[in-house]
Amino acid sequence: MARPLIQLALDSLDVNQTLKLATLAAPYIDIFEIGTPCIKHNGVALVKELKKKFPNKLLLVDLKTMDAGEYEATPFYAAGADICTVLGVSGLPTIAGVVKAANAHGAEAQVDLINVPDKIACARESAKLGAQIIGVHTGLDAQAAGQTPYADLQAITKLGLNVRVSVAGGIKQSTVQSVVRAGANIIVVGAAIYGAASPADAAREIRELVEAA
Repeated sequence: MARPLIQLALDSLDVNQTLKLATLAAPYIDIFEIGTPCIKHNGVALVKELKKKFPNKLLLVDLKTMDAGEYEATPFYAAGADICTVLGVSGLPTIAGVVKAANAHGAEAQVDLINVPDKIACARESAKLGAQIIGVHTGLDAQAAGQTPYADLQAITKLGLNVRVSVAGGIKQSTVQSVVRAGANIIVVGAAIYGAASPADAAREIRELVEAA
């Protein structure tokens, strides 16, 4: 298996803080994610700014689209997004719309399984529609209630679908190697980097742990 990609969640609403964090972590990160609150607050302009500043990084826009898939995703792909997310609970027509928009721009669609009751079925149907990435995601509220993404990650990777599997949900230095071994292709890290005293050092440590695994 190819080395997993490391994705950094950029969750600040402040553009300057977002760009500063991205700059500090850039040597160790493969994908910059514009988090949902961040993209809602700052819009397409931030996509263009990050793409201009970091042309060699993949850029994920965490739209969590719930309806009007093609219509909502298209301007973000046009602005430079390499990946946009759509909620698995949105239904297959909406997922298909985001996949269509992604294909039209030579980009990728990620289906987020957050709060999906039957994650196995949703992953299978999304793969059939042409989604390139399935996102196993334990949200912040669920994390606060003690939930983790690990069991769901193992269940999805065992399906052997022709997709990459992304995992998000409180991943940190002490757990990152376990998700590598479970078969994750994309590892999303947020607070373990942006909440560290030195985000650059934290990002470097995550990178070293992933490569060692």
